[in-house]
Amino acid sequence: MEKTLDLKFNYTEKKDTRSGFGDGFLEAGRRNPNVVGLCADLIGSLKMGAFQKEFPERFFQTGIAEANMMGIAAGMTINGKIPYTGTFANFSTGRVYDQIRQSIAYSGKNVKICASHAGLTLGEDGATHQILEDLGMMKMLPHMTVINPCDYNQTKAATIAIAEYEGPVYLRFGRPSWPIFTDPAQKFEIGKAWKMIEGTDVTIFATGHLVWEAVVAEAILRSEGISAEVINIHTIKPLDEEAILDSVAKTGCAVSAEEHQYNGGLGDSVAQTLARNNPAPMEYVGVDDSFGESGTPTQLLEKYGLNAANIVAAAKKVLARK
Repeated sequence: MEKTLDLKFNYTEKKDTRSGFGDGFLEAGRRNPNVVGLCADLIGSLKMGAFQKEFPERFFQTGIAEANMMGIAAGMTINGKIPYTGTFANFSTGRVYDQIRQSIAYSGKNVKICASHAGLTLGEDGATHQILEDLGMMKMLPHMTVINPCDYNQTKAATIAIAEYEGPVYLRFGRPSWPIFTDPAQKFEIGKAWKMIEGTDVTIFATGHLVWEAVVAEAILRSEGISAEVINIHTIKPLDEEAILDSVAKTGCAVSAEEHQYNGGLGDSVAQTLARNNPAPMEYVGVDDSFGESGTPTQLLEKYGLNAANIVAAAKKVLARK
């Protein structure tokens, strides 16, 4: 279907966002000698091997001891190091929440928590590994910045950018091959939403893998005479409230789209912003209070209602409420 649509963005290649992290991590290390890496026995999965090979003295294999890894990372910041920790999103948050809260967030340590294999698109590993609560857990922590980029290029740019940012960061990315549709030379601005497509009837706020689905949804809606504005919210916290309010003031309604639970994710943040400033009809595209299951990424996104067709349906539903 994508090939027959008049898409505002196109792609010629697909690549996993975790590879964007790996390439960005290597570049960050080349630019700043204080960047160091720690990994909990998942070097290949996190694409940290190139950094380890080039900077072996700046890389630390902690083994399957994620809580200890967070403590080590926090300690390293005291001497000016910029540690990037690497493991699956489930283990980067749920398993070590206490250590992140007490040792990193509370004192604002300059640790970059880099989390792969997030969301349903982890696929066949199933519900125990498909964390869908991590954005909410991390955004609730004071001092924590939360970033969820959309493709290989944006993930690479974000990984480089966070080395220059002072303070704890949660960087979320994924496993599946995904369309590369953003500029390889982009400048990543933490906390600055990106209006990708102008529209007048409805605003679609999307993050992570669902940004591409929003691009496809916009083309479907446009073919039916509906003008959708698509905004890429790559930084969940700090949230670009001005961009949200300006867009909804124009369109009068909104849809949020994310690979995360309704509770605690991007949709919650957008809804709170609107409720405090300019209440407007809103619909959510996300996981509705459920765990995942084993399956291919495409199968799971379809079953749990996280694809372009669901964004289109949500847009039509919210338009009827204006």
